[in-house]
Formats: sequence, C-alpha cells, structure tokens
Amino acid sequence: MFLKILNKLFNSEISKKDIEIKSLYGKNIILNKRKNYSKYKSINEAEEKIFSQNGEDGILDFILEKTKISEPRFVEIGVEDYIESNTRLIYEIRNAEGLIIDQKIDQKKLSKNLDLWKGRLKTLEANVNSENINDLLNKKGFDKNIDIFSIDIDGIDYWVLEKLPEKFSKICVAEYNPLFGHIHKITVPNKNNFNRTNYHYSNLCWGTSIKALIDLMEYKKFIFLGTNKFKNNAFFVSNEYYEIFKEIKPNDNNLNVYVDHKFMESRNKKKKLTFLDRNEQLHEIKKCEIIDLNNESKNKITIEKLFNI
Repeated sequence: MFLKILNKLFNSEISKKDIEIKSLYGKNIILNKRKNYSKYKSINEAEEKIFSQNGEDGILDFILEKTKISEPRFVEIGVEDYIESNTRLIYEIRNAEGLIIDQKIDQKKLSKNLDLWKGRLKTLEANVNSENINDLLNKKGFDKNIDIFSIDIDGIDYWVLEKLPEKFSKICVAEYNPLFGHIHKITVPNKNNFNRTNYHYSNLCWGTSIKALIDLMEYKKFIFLGTNKFKNNAFFVSNEYYEIFKEIKPNDNNLNVYVDHKFMESRNKKKKLTFLDRNEQLHEIKKCEIIDLNNESKNKITIEKLFNI
C-alpha cells in the first residue's frame, strides 16, 4: 500500500491533495537534514530529491539557509508542467513568490495541482532566447530582486545567461553538458529556435561546457559552489556571500570531477535509446558544430576538430 502511495506521489498525474502530502513529506526530510547543515563541507551532502529531477531540492534549501533567505523570489526557465522542477518545493514550503517560463505550459494540468489563485506564482509561455530574456523578465516584474534563478532549456543556456546583468540573482542553478568535458570553453551556436533533437538526432549536442559556464558566471560576479552528483546542474551564489561559502567553495582547477557522468541518453535516428558510453557519445556528434569561446572570432568548429577525434 505504501509503495502504491509513493508511486502515485512521484508521477506527474497528481492532485493538489497529493502535492500537499508530498510537500509535507519533503519538508520533514529537509527539516531533519537542516540539523547537520553546519557540518557540511560540500553541497552534495545536502542533496535530496522531492520535486526536483535529482538532488536539487536539498542543495537549494541548504544554500537558502546559509544565506538566510526565508521567502525567496525566484525565476525558473524550463519547467514543463511544474511537477518535477528545482523550485517547486521552495514554492510549497517557503511562501515563495516566483515566475515560471516554458515554451508551453499545460495550464489545465497546472491548475489541477497548484492553487494559482493565491497569486504567488506567475506563468509565462515563451521561447526564451538571448534577445528576449531581459524583456520577458521586465514584463513580469522579475528583472530585479531575484533570489533564485534556474535555467534548463537544453540549448542556448549560455547565450541567455550572457545577456543578463551582473548579479542578476543571489543564487543560480544552470544546466551544463558534461559530455563537452572540462577543458574547453564551448557552447552550441546561438540559435533562437534551438532544439537539441533537431540539431542532432542523438540529443547529445546541446548547452555549454562546465568551464565556459563557470567563467561566464565569474564574470557576472558569482562564485561556483559545485554541481549535483548527477553532474548536469551547476550551482552559484553572488560573490557577496563569499565568506559564508569559502569553506565549501570547490577547487576550480579540478573540473574533471564534474564531467564524469554516467547517464546514457543517446538516441538513434528513430528516437530510440542507444545507451552509448561516454566515448561513443562524443564520436556520435563529432560532425556537430559548436562555438569555441577561447577563439576571439567565436567561429563555429566541429567537435571532431576541437577534440581531435
């Protein structure tokens, strides 16, 4: 019986009552973890999955507690139906105010699991790109005083972040592509309608490398705190919090530990999973063009040429 309840709670077809139960369950877990936050030497010790895809729920709660942000304002880009997301637990247990953005948001499904009438959450359907990001945030009143900014659009994330002002948020969660390795500063080209499947059938050529992301965020006055254990989301805080996190801040010269991913999501031309290992994945997309950010001209170059494969 208990397993049936958990299975219901952790799939996307759930009601408001189910969300309440799941939130209570998550809050109890988080409250217990908070007892040990002062002992943590890495954000990975805080990992916990409630609504997030991996351990982002716990990591974000840990960072919020350290920064003493009790009722955050957030922006999350790339949420689908907002069941599995980085900010949902925060919204449910912290009286948070937020803006969620995606190309398509199922308002009917959303209204079944969320009390939109409370007015603490705004939604926006938009294809986010580097040209419209600031206008979109301004339009909804979320261009200032942001505590958490989360982006996961499987594509031109780098170019979107590049257009944001310095210290656009106190905390940032940004997805990166571990397949791009830790040496090169690279990203996919800045295409407004970028689609990872259309760009390459394998779904493997998207996003930015961890090195490119860290360098960009340092330029924006953020410090790198590490990544989730799944190794696809990186966490940053505004450099005003340096003293708080100086014992947790990892060694930026050892970035290889953040790209040794184990997940195998490659697909063939018929969209079926092929479960290629890391080396096979890189060879699969060797003809794909990416941008080498170390090159001042920022011209396109093939993965094959850059990685010498």
